[in-house]
Amino acid sequence: MDVREAIRERRSVREYRPDQIPENIIREILDEARWSPSWGNTQPWEFFVLTGDALEGFKRANRQNVVDGELPAPDITMPSAWPEAHRKRYMDVGERVLTSMSIAREDKEARKAYYTDMFSLFNAPCVIIICVDKSLSIEYAMLDIGMICQTICLLAHERGIGSCIMAATVSYPELLREVLSIGEDRAIVIGLVLGYPDEKSPVNAFERARTSLDEMVTWVR
Repeated sequence: MDVREAIRERRSVREYRPDQIPENIIREILDEARWSPSWGNTQPWEFFVLTGDALEGFKRANRQNVVDGELPAPDITMPSAWPEAHRKRYMDVGERVLTSMSIAREDKEARKAYYTDMFSLFNAPCVIIICVDKSLSIEYAMLDIGMICQTICLLAHERGIGSCIMAATVSYPELLREVLSIGEDRAIVIGLVLGYPDEKSPVNAFERARTSLDEMVTWVR
């Protein structure tokens, strides 16, 4: 697949078919992703791959935490406010998601149900949790994690596998530490889900938007 085509066509998939991804395919993706760039070639990423019964148990417990009113406490603080331009983009994609699912913005119950179900990870059959050693400079390590996440998503897309980088995977780190035996010396950074997209779901087909080049680039000649 052409790189430009992969970048333009890849999207965050928000509903998956139940089909399992063969383990050898996941291994291939991660093996190829190892060649992502990292600061000083430090390659700080550590992966935990959850599938099968272990993943289903995690999904249930993750969702139950939301139902029980447990407040998220991720190792990496989630943003709660943005400059106005960024807030508008965030609100726009949220509106596109809800509209595609015929959920009115004023329908608080439906929005709450969608948010709760999101912690079941869109029914994805695989989640990859990415961690780093806490002794590393987290700012630089986060750059590296972002790069390898992009690489994994593109490699998956090439194989017809959808992906979504999700904060909901790491909102309750103590649950993950219990399920995956992750030590306290590791920061749980982010998780991304993989699976075959449900092509019939409208949430996987709404028109996406990006800001114009002129809004983000300053030319100095």
